[in-house]
Amino acid sequence: MFIGREKELGNLNRLYASDKFEFAVIYGRRRVGKTAIINEFTKDKPSICFTGVETNEKQNLENFSKCILEYVTKKPANTSFDAFQTALEYVFELAEEERIVLVIDEYPYVARASKSLASTLQLLIDKYKDTSKLFLILCGSSMSYMEDQVLAYKAPLYGRRTAQFKVQPFEFREACKYFTQLSDEDKALAYGIVGGTPQYLLQLNDKLSIEDNIKNTYLNPTSSIYEEPQNLLKQEVREPAIYNAIIAAIATGYSKMSEISTKVGEDTSVCAMYIKNLISLGIVKKETPFGEESTRKTIYSIADNMFRFWYRFVPENASIISRGATDLAYNRIQPHLSDYMGSVFEDICKQYLWSLLLTDKCSIDFTDIGRWWGTNPKTRQQVEIDIMGTADKNTALFGECKWTNEKVDVGVLEGLIEKSRLFHYANKHYYLFAKNGFTKGCIEKAQNIGNVVLVSYREIGGLQ
Repeated sequence: MFIGREKELGNLNRLYASDKFEFAVIYGRRRVGKTAIINEFTKDKPSICFTGVETNEKQNLENFSKCILEYVTKKPANTSFDAFQTALEYVFELAEEERIVLVIDEYPYVARASKSLASTLQLLIDKYKDTSKLFLILCGSSMSYMEDQVLAYKAPLYGRRTAQFKVQPFEFREACKYFTQLSDEDKALAYGIVGGTPQYLLQLNDKLSIEDNIKNTYLNPTSSIYEEPQNLLKQEVREPAIYNAIIAAIATGYSKMSEISTKVGEDTSVCAMYIKNLISLGIVKKETPFGEESTRKTIYSIADNMFRFWYRFVPENASIISRGATDLAYNRIQPHLSDYMGSVFEDICKQYLWSLLLTDKCSIDFTDIGRWWGTNPKTRQQVEIDIMGTADKNTALFGECKWTNEKVDVGVLEGLIEKSRLFHYANKHYYLFAKNGFTKGCIEKAQNIGNVVLVSYREIGGLQ
């Protein structure tokens, strides 16, 4: 089942239609759907698709040779080219006569085993780019390798690519397409539990309840998700134990560098290096209050919902999960789900605002949005604003998100207006987001003020 990715496929097909040499780099985290995009794109096109494996140069060359010769002869072949340069040059020359897509998936495996491969590709691209109609695609899951060894200024292939695609997890509205049978509320919970990575979305069964899905995946030692975070870290980083400790600390509420360092038992300089790598992998995100650049206020949170859910709930229940006490483990998790969903709902609401902006339906033409937190100078109390954005020096947006079973009352709106007084914008616009709608008093107050938009959860993502 292939879902979404219309933008990526549209751009790939546009490049293909040029009928001249093209070189696209596709990269992103494991399980995010890179190969699925390539398979969908190439399914009706003349293609040579080769996937590298973590082995030596000879084995990869033999596998690559088979892919080429099977494309030419339409039958299995046992012969092999004597070098990657010979094999690649053969394909470049083939593509002088016809449009061919050449895919080298898991490129880092091949390039690490064959140190001269990047230089060979550079040589052949320069030689054939004006005569060959080859559409070359290099794909990789090692984010650091693709960025440093393929895309970076000092890389041999720099300046040769004609496009690059950093494949990101689905946002909420796209993820919902996987769950036709779930209730609206459960769609949000499903997104909160596994995020937008296609491979994780496929692990959930939309014919079952969220409770049963949690039990079947996170609370089942035989499921693929149960050990996924640990396995992914082992594939991506050295010293996974320290990374593991840092993610666990952040997931359980230690958000400042000093707090993380103390919890993990490592110097802040050491933690900073590991966190930088986790940010590049899309597992952790760094935040400062919206509109500020103060490193003193920097906090860190888990960017990926699957990692966030796993590290929040699985390690502390690992002993009882391993003993098969699934119901007991779930009963310990369930009371915390609503609180856990608070930041997930904030993220969903931000995505909704971006969709409004891009379709020219937002009340202000903001340039960016984020969270804000700080101290009220009058009360000396800490203040948080879930969503804040600015259009110019005179216009700002303020938003509050409530994932609660109760309808949002007028007090929430009044509180948001009060917090906005910390900022001196002439034009202020307010957005209230609610899981279960608004009280009559809140609706009337919003209508009287005039610059307030009330959004119930069911309106988000076209659920209503």
